[in-house]
Amino acid sequence: MMASASMAGPSSIHALVRPGTKLPKQYRLGMSMSSRPRQRTPPVRASIAEKNQLEYKTLGDSNLLVSEVTLGTMTFGEQNTEKEAHDVLAYSFEHGVNTIDTAEAYPVPMKKETQGSTDRYISSWMKSKPRDKIILATKVCGYSERSSYIRENAKVLRVDGPNIKESVEKSLMRLSTDYIDLLQIHWPDRYVPLFGEFSYDSAKWRPSVPFEEQLKAFEELISAGKVRYIGVSNETSYGVMEFVHAARSAGLPKIVSIQNSYSLIVRCKFEVDLVEVCHPNNCNIGLLAYSPLAGGVLTGKYLDDSQAAQRSRLNLFPGYMERYNRSLAKEATSQYVELAKKHGITPVQLALGFVRDQPFTTSSIIGATSVDQLKEDIDAFVTTPRPLPTEIADGIEQLFRKYRDPAIR
Repeated sequence: MMASASMAGPSSIHALVRPGTKLPKQYRLGMSMSSRPRQRTPPVRASIAEKNQLEYKTLGDSNLLVSEVTLGTMTFGEQNTEKEAHDVLAYSFEHGVNTIDTAEAYPVPMKKETQGSTDRYISSWMKSKPRDKIILATKVCGYSERSSYIRENAKVLRVDGPNIKESVEKSLMRLSTDYIDLLQIHWPDRYVPLFGEFSYDSAKWRPSVPFEEQLKAFEELISAGKVRYIGVSNETSYGVMEFVHAARSAGLPKIVSIQNSYSLIVRCKFEVDLVEVCHPNNCNIGLLAYSPLAGGVLTGKYLDDSQAAQRSRLNLFPGYMERYNRSLAKEATSQYVELAKKHGITPVQLALGFVRDQPFTTSSIIGATSVDQLKEDIDAFVTTPRPLPTEIADGIEQLFRKYRDPAIR
């Protein structure tokens, strides 16, 4: 079951694993490359006022106790300098965020010239920090015909044994660490509708790497102590169930997390059936919700084309995440902004409070290009009423019935 814990003082820190707990083979993970047992680490605690506290939840079947805010880093190396990245990392760490999410493909937008910069910025910051107090999550690319530059000798990226192993070795080197806490498949090897596409196009089906083959590659890395747990991203109910079934039937490592888009204006794809699949009494897969602010759109900054909006990614990179800024999405966003104002909270508090309060959300991935942005986001988690008052929740549902998912293209 998903467990949560409020932040507390040093005297009440809970270890991630009870003393004497014996784990199944596939979960005996926190091992260094020399196979010596690694002490499970307590969550990072921030020295801030008692009323301003992040909470922590266990991620799926793992022993990872993750903060309800995960720091997203895909702007490091593109929109952020190394110094700016370090400032953001330091602020998040000091305020209780113990989980960092990166990817071999970062920064975004993806391009050969900058690929890997995000990891290197994280690495240079982590050198002066206790590694065992940081939960480090990264991702291996899915199928791609356009990003073969990420591998040494490949025309197409696949999620097979050689690709997975090369990805992990390079990630470990860039990050200057000997293990990854959570390794995720960034998007599937098989065809699925991605990044704003909603409907499955049967004509696009293609042969893909068997689920069991993918899990066997992960098992080798886990056995070697290079990876602790595995998860998926941009995945469907079919994919989650196939991974879980393959793990059960072949005695292979089970995925513990799913990193999918989820926000006030992107709900249906997760709520329709992934909620059931991921339920603790079913497959017990923890949601790491990305884009809870819909690429910054739900802050309302793009509604009036403010100076802040001009410096933000949807304007810096034309066509990027445009699904969040189409007319109907803008109309829905303006209504959510008005709802927040009506009840005396900010649009950020409304959007992040909504995702935070969902029983299936383990952590929300927050990306920030400045410390000021990050402060506002973290403050939203700890100052917004928990849960959102009934009248606000009812207002959200009324707008949802009117707009459903306005970002679908």
